[in-house]
Amino acid sequence: MQICVYLGSREGNDDRFAAATEALGAAIARRGWGLVYGGARNGLMGRLANACLAEGGEVIGVMPEHLVQREVSHHGLTRLIRVDNMHERKAAMAAHADAFIALPGGIGTLEELFEIWTWRYLDLHHKPIGVLNVADFYSPLLTFLDTTVEHGFLDASTRRALVADADIERLLDRLAADRVPAA
Repeated sequence: MQICVYLGSREGNDDRFAAATEALGAAIARRGWGLVYGGARNGLMGRLANACLAEGGEVIGVMPEHLVQREVSHHGLTRLIRVDNMHERKAAMAAHADAFIALPGGIGTLEELFEIWTWRYLDLHHKPIGVLNVADFYSPLLTFLDTTVEHGFLDASTRRALVADADIERLLDRLAADRVPAA
């Protein structure tokens, strides 16, 4: 199974973000799964890749040419896919993934999470999507999403398609259980 992880190219200001990121990378590798991510060596992105690689995991990075210098591409990956733009990046990451996880991050992370969730809503894929709710980072967003259901702007089944958990192993188990086998 290949897990695509969306997360920050910055470290954030809470040590729990880095610790959970490294634990997730190691857990993916220990399960014999592969990691797909944005390809950077800095911030949480670099920590995730390094932790997965340190446990013997396969890591695929996907990075547009214009970000190779800005985000500083990781040179120790199993494979670095270089693409022309952000649209191609997101499409390549999705094509290589069987499931998706969002860790703490900024607007890029949120945009990727919402796009892949929208694609699922539109039946463009049926892959599981989760957020690792480290230090309650996503709790305000999850509350807001519940409010959109209450106000009739989001169907409850669509909301349930985005799973959230603070426990890494439990989140990975839930994503594996929700996975639709390839035809």
